[in-house]
Amino acid sequence: MRVAFYTLGCKVNQYETEVLSARFAAEGFDVVPGHAPGCDVYVVGSCTVTAEGDRKTRQAVRRFRRENPGAIVVLTGCYPQAFPREAAAVTEADIVTGALGRAALPQLVKDFSLDHQRVVNIPKHEKGEDFESCSAADFGVRTRAFLKIQEGCDNWCSYCIIPAARGPVRSKPMPELQSELLTLARNGYREIVLTGINLSNYGREWGLHLSDAVLAAAATPGVERVRLGSIEPDLLTPQEIYRLAEGCGGKLCPQFHLSLQSGCDATLRRMNRHYDTTQYRAVAEAVRKSFPGAALTTDMMVGFAGETEVDHQESLQFAREIGFAKIHAFAYSQRPGTRAAQMDDPVPYEEKTRWLGELLPRPIKSAAARNSSLWPPSCEKPPSPPCWGKPSWYCSKAAGSRAAPATPPITPPSPSATPPPTPATSARCCSPPSPPMPTAAREFSPTDFRRLSRKILFRISCSLAGAADQPTNS
Repeated sequence: MRVAFYTLGCKVNQYETEVLSARFAAEGFDVVPGHAPGCDVYVVGSCTVTAEGDRKTRQAVRRFRRENPGAIVVLTGCYPQAFPREAAAVTEADIVTGALGRAALPQLVKDFSLDHQRVVNIPKHEKGEDFESCSAADFGVRTRAFLKIQEGCDNWCSYCIIPAARGPVRSKPMPELQSELLTLARNGYREIVLTGINLSNYGREWGLHLSDAVLAAAATPGVERVRLGSIEPDLLTPQEIYRLAEGCGGKLCPQFHLSLQSGCDATLRRMNRHYDTTQYRAVAEAVRKSFPGAALTTDMMVGFAGETEVDHQESLQFAREIGFAKIHAFAYSQRPGTRAAQMDDPVPYEEKTRWLGELLPRPIKSAAARNSSLWPPSCEKPPSPPCWGKPSWYCSKAAGSRAAPATPPITPPSPSATPPPTPATSARCCSPPSPPMPTAAREFSPTDFRRLSRKILFRISCSLAGAADQPTNS
């Protein structure tokens, strides 16, 4: 049977889709890239961070049913786990499962193809549950490999339903992490993106920290660049930042997505965030001190329950002060089952829309000014950002970040296989990057064209910003 996947949401969802596609392939299914018509099975990986995510999930399920009436439609992921009754009511889905036990999905699909009995199987999260063993060896045409190292969240922010969808904090054991890193490197992936639901909590069960996972990735032969997913600022200590800067041999990409949500302390308290703007500012300064020229990105929410015009202006001012390179801004949407759903004083939709429009342009100007101030004054024109001092192969997007594997993709080693050395004993951890691995020749695709266009536009904008900073001749 031909199976296609449609995934909404975060990098964790994308990683889990790759794991699922590998399991379907191992069970004899023909995995089709994208979501082309005419497939026998469609698997929708849902997102429930916002009400809009729920709407898009239901829309996708119904579209696949309408366009492919004879296909088996599967709904899985965060939406069914957080709202099982709502998800079960989406009758266009033949199989409904949550964020647990998805290894059984191929068998559920086979069973349904025989008996045509609808399946709704959404087990609940349990306190102390283990990290579900999973690994991905290949990401198709992607040049970056995602690696989920952490699952769950215990923060229970007042607006967020994710702890209900993803369960308690748990982490991928270090031997499994090292084994998967080695597999990805052998399959030609030079750039690894470490992801998780609350990434900063990695390893707390065993007294480890996020930096241990980053150092393990940097120490893996063949891995030349490591990126991080979204980070909670209250868990990123100065010691962790220093260790990341000094221990990775220049392999950690200096781009940090520090989730902010609001730049107003009163709003942060109502959100039950575990930091204030003073702490956030200190973390941002520590990152920029340890990683000169680092890009800071963030998430910001407008229109939270009880937020006033004064609160909004305070949040705007703080965003301007930090000077983010990019902001993912969105309007607050009420989530049933959260504490914020019981709060009074909702913000009118029109007000949210206006605030959202005010938030988006401001940080862009601040980021341009901050980036231009980082250019050396002696330069007649700005150097090509953002990889100063790095070899050309490190920065090039046109060549891609994936080397051609010498052999076909390999499967993850067995648990008994000897893992690579631990970060504490690896001499490679603090050594400079190894020479570039050769890239395979390929045709110039539409994706390459889009990437090159973005790169050219970015350099033009940097040049214009640099010209604006040059003194004029009077």
